[in-house]
Amino acid sequence: MSVLTDSVLLPDDLAQVATVTVVRPGPLSTIQDWPGRTGYWHVGVPPSGPMDDLSFRLGNRAVGNPEGAPGLECTLAGPTLRFERATAICVTGAPAPVTVNGEPVPQWRAVTVPAGGTLEVGAVTGPGLRVYVLLAGGLDLPEYLGSTATFTLGKFGGSTGGILRAGETLPLGEPENTPTGAVPMEHQPALTRHWQLAVTEGPHGAPEFFTRADIDTLYATPYEVHFNSDRTGVRLIGPKPAWARPDGGEAGLHPSNIHDTPYSVGALDFTGDTPILLGPDGPSLGGFVCPVTVTAADRWKLGQLAPGDTVRFVPVRSAATAPLRELGRERRAGFPIVLSAGGDGDNGVLRRGHVDDETSVTYRRAGDDGVLVEYGEMTLDLALRARVHALHQHLLADRLRGITELTPGIRSLQIRVDPALLPVPRLLDLLAEAETAIPAAGDLVVPSRTVHLPLSWDDPATREAITRYMHGVRADAPWCPWNIEFIRRVNGLDTVQEVYDTVFDAEYLVLGLGDVYLGAPVATPTDPRHRLVTTKYNPARTWTPENAVGIGGAYMCIYGMEGPGGYQFVGRTTQVWNHRATGSDDPWMLRFFDRIRWYPVEADELLDLRADFTGDVRTEDGSFSLAEYRGFLDAEADSIAEFRGRQAEAFGAERESWRRAGEL
Repeated sequence: MSVLTDSVLLPDDLAQVATVTVVRPGPLSTIQDWPGRTGYWHVGVPPSGPMDDLSFRLGNRAVGNPEGAPGLECTLAGPTLRFERATAICVTGAPAPVTVNGEPVPQWRAVTVPAGGTLEVGAVTGPGLRVYVLLAGGLDLPEYLGSTATFTLGKFGGSTGGILRAGETLPLGEPENTPTGAVPMEHQPALTRHWQLAVTEGPHGAPEFFTRADIDTLYATPYEVHFNSDRTGVRLIGPKPAWARPDGGEAGLHPSNIHDTPYSVGALDFTGDTPILLGPDGPSLGGFVCPVTVTAADRWKLGQLAPGDTVRFVPVRSAATAPLRELGRERRAGFPIVLSAGGDGDNGVLRRGHVDDETSVTYRRAGDDGVLVEYGEMTLDLALRARVHALHQHLLADRLRGITELTPGIRSLQIRVDPALLPVPRLLDLLAEAETAIPAAGDLVVPSRTVHLPLSWDDPATREAITRYMHGVRADAPWCPWNIEFIRRVNGLDTVQEVYDTVFDAEYLVLGLGDVYLGAPVATPTDPRHRLVTTKYNPARTWTPENAVGIGGAYMCIYGMEGPGGYQFVGRTTQVWNHRATGSDDPWMLRFFDRIRWYPVEADELLDLRADFTGDVRTEDGSFSLAEYRGFLDAEADSIAEFRGRQAEAFGAERESWRRAGEL
């Protein structure tokens, strides 16, 4: 698939097409299409697209477009646009004043802006937060990874990879059909200040991760929308869970921590004690539990949640959810409440079983359109990742109709489906059949390159991120003011130099991509004696520098771009996503089962390497054999056990100090 790195049309190109000029862009206006950028969840590329897909799709229908044609999503206020040719438009979503050449016009109705005319959309008056501007013919822009949807954090899509800018000129497509007129009142979504969200149970609920009382509280409590919310996720203010376990074990000190697992858009992600509803620009992989997931048909509401609004979660049966494809009465969007007779009552667990005498398998609900397959116990075991790989490859080869995404985690594989084509019960039967066909994990031999990357130890950018966290989130966290000292303490090492030596001696095996967006690896040392174990920030950071390197649980990650985060910093490296990739070249640099080796550079040298980055790094071909790896573990068993014993003692002491301080 072609990867376009520059979607701005040249002046000669614009002379051949009708255009619309952005006179005033509004504060946060972006170009989106629906369903967005699908098929790249496994490498950390979110779908993007409109947060309120319903308002967007209905508006496109009104002007005679296909439902997914590119249009504008505007947050807080809309734009002022000047049209070169007469164009039918429809403004939907949250209420806002709309004028054409200064004359008021209604929302939810196709109206014509005359040639040379101006459309002005003012500030949202509420309820709701986002307004949509759909134009007959859509916007005729090049695609990046199959979509024109803008992902501002990744700096791609749309016209420039970012929000609209004053003075830019956008090309209009040719209208395909006659506008249909107004969106019927009964099809328009009901906006409110007090929301109810239909949710399905799972993937990680009670009694394994949350107490039953936690889940009861979750359903009974009106949560408040925090002002620090955006397209990546909607933060909520609500009660702190009691939790069903003391910590996350190898995954981290906090009970919310798990081995990195694929996420669903609409999942309620507990990053520590903070609940966040993951949005269409959210991460594809992470190490936190999600007790419930908003149904696909109700996810439009995430786009209209405004700071100060309240949210109630209403459990529904997954088989009774409204169809996403439906835009009329069956979508039930016109009801301000969720009609429900209760949830599935299965704690999000669809099936359990065994694939062999040693390995269990659990099939968890990941929304009404997904299944999370988990192997084995909650522990770091490369044999489990091998099993995930075998299932992943089997499903890729089978090319089952109805599967839309396959995303591997550490010991899990998320399978997203179109339920209209592949119902979840049928998928479960097919997965059971697959277990009899895939090879034993012990037979795994895969290509495994050694990739050499520079690391600026304790980089100034990561120090700045810690300082921002202390000033803006909390200054009394156990890992502040220096993450590396915290890593030393929690692992029972005598000096910070030992942390340095361990990181640079380690060989990190890439188990997942997209842990924090854009091909960012989640990796673990092949030698257990190099596995420094930490916990994640609680609450998470609101800002992390691009390509910061951190450790969370027993894993290392490289942050693919700026954004939130929770891993403990050790330094910073070069880019892992090549924005300059063209043609058939993949922009993601790393592959599953690559081995990363660090070499030290000074901070100034890293800045030069980043400025001159072309995507070329030193690599050496090789392979990874699980059988050979098991032989290594057997040969070094005594030394590994001694290291783990010291580490567990220090980890336990840190946990006890947290308990006394009220952190747990």
